[in-house]
Amino acid sequence: MTDVPKQLLYTPQHEWVRREKDGTVVVGITDHAQQQLGELVYVELPDEGRSFKSGDGMAVVESTKAASDVYAPLAGAVLEANPALTAQPELVNTDPYGAGWLVRLQLADQGQLTALLDAAAYTALLDAKH
Repeated sequence: MTDVPKQLLYTPQHEWVRREKDGTVVVGITDHAQQQLGELVYVELPDEGRSFKSGDGMAVVESTKAASDVYAPLAGAVLEANPALTAQPELVNTDPYGAGWLVRLQLADQGQLTALLDAAAYTALLDAKH
């Protein structure tokens, strides 16, 4: 059973987005994505200050099975990359919605959040694939 927290937003590519009180967003990969990848052994994160357009490849997660791109769910600039993942990439597996977050972004436009899926829509997408 895949965990899909109701307070988060999602992309069809299995990234999650959490809105913070300061207007920034935190991004990671979903429980479903980490299950599909298997045990992560390496995470390559972008440099702080780097800007992305929605859909750009912004990070790479590598498991014992495969390497996979993580796409920017929204346009914005990287304020912070999760420093813990350098030494402990498995945090993405053990706590994908908490300690396993990837980056914090300053959005180019808050309005783009409306393009993301809510938990019900993301769950429906997962159900349709099975």
